[in-house]
This record gives sequence, C-alpha cells and structure tokens, in this order.
Amino acid sequence: MLAVESLEVSVAGRRLVAGLSFTARPGEFVCVLGANGAGKSLTLHTLAGLRAPAAGRVALEGRALGSWPRRERARRLGLLTQVTEDPFPGTVFDAVLVGRHPHLELWQWETERDLEVAHAVLAQCELDGFAPRAIDTLSGGERRRVALAAVLAQDPDVMLLDEPHNHLDPHHQLDVLRLLRARADSGHVVLATLHDPALAARFADKALLLFGDGRWQYGPTAEVLNAEALSAIYRVAIREVVVEGRRIFLSD
Repeated sequence: MLAVESLEVSVAGRRLVAGLSFTARPGEFVCVLGANGAGKSLTLHTLAGLRAPAAGRVALEGRALGSWPRRERARRLGLLTQVTEDPFPGTVFDAVLVGRHPHLELWQWETERDLEVAHAVLAQCELDGFAPRAIDTLSGGERRRVALAAVLAQDPDVMLLDEPHNHLDPHHQLDVLRLLRARADSGHVVLATLHDPALAARFADKALLLFGDGRWQYGPTAEVLNAEALSAIYRVAIREVVVEGRRIFLSD
C-alpha cells in the first residue's frame, strides 16, 4: 500500500537517510525510532508528500505519491504532525470534524455519517463529553488526543503519526497504542515515530531504525529491536531484559 524506493532525506547539507526502501502493507504497524535529529519527522513529512525527497520515490497503492490529486490523496493518507496548532477558536467537535473534509465535495456540508464518525472517534480517544469544550481550555495531553481523533475521523488507509503519544500519561499512551494496533489489525497501515523501544516491541510488527548518518535498518521488531542496534542509534549502552514475557530495554 505504501512503497518507498531508494529514498534519500537531507536537510541543510546533511544526508540523514540514504537508499531507504521498504513496503508497508495493510495490517502492519511500523514504528520509527532514532535519536533526536536523526530524521524521523523529516522522513514522515517526505512520505506524506509535504517535502520532496533528495532522491528516490514514494508510491501509494502503486502510484507515485505526487501524481495523486490532493483530495484523493487525503482520503487515503493522513498525517499527525509532532506539533499541532489551533489558530482559530473553536470546539473539540469542530476540530475533529475537520478530519472529514477530504470526504466532502466542494460546498458540501457534513452529513449525518460525518457527524457519527466524529462522535465515534471522540469516544475511542476517551473524549466523549469533550465535544462542546473550547480547544483553548484543554491540557496538552487532551489536545494531543483531539489531534489524533481528527486523523482517525479522516479514516485514511495509511496513517503517518509523529509521536502520537507525545504529552500523554502512561494510561493514555497505552490506550492510544492499543487503538492504533486495532486500526492496523483492521487492515490499515500505521507508521508512527516512537521513543520507547519497549512500547515499539510490544505493539509494532516492523521497525525502522534511523542512525542519522544515512544508515537505516528495517524489519520485524523481534529482529531489528536489539541491544546492539539501539545502543548504536541512541549512542548509549542499552541492555535487554525480559519481564513477564515482555522485552524491556534499559540504558546503563
């Protein structure tokens, strides 16, 4: 569904990712890990079509990403950026309903179906009851869940999520990752940047490790997420322990 071929991501004369090639298929949850400045966000923005790759190609459903009309592409691919802003006053429900815009024709008002979808994703993100609240009355974590709900309302086949658990407490981190796991299990592609290798090992099928110097590794989390590779990308000694059957990674 999302194919990457020989992709190169560069910024300010630095080549962060070189020759990246992989295919994310329906039903897969792919996590992206790397140190700060390794190119995680820039890679997601490139996969979303917000910036041109220095080289290589991104294809959605076998078709070059840039050849898709914007509205059609937005129906199939959604992006949650690391930082979201709300420049205009509005309610939580208004913010989530924005996610339905790609499904509306020009000058068309939202249908009952669109309203139902917005209410459903609010409930999924534990925000039912928040619909009439003004956005500027929410905490950082609540705003993060509203931003995620808007992407869920968009209902794209491919979801690109930059730190979806940012600002969330442990309870809501787990709830969000369970929700994304369920989305993948229902046939969507979920690709998300994470900072916690233990959560990545618990929820994701595949992992993409970015070393920040052009190098990368991609494969099943059971193989790619290991102490040696994680020590290299984070530049600190990391060891793996197993607690009640779950893999935990500790820095020394």
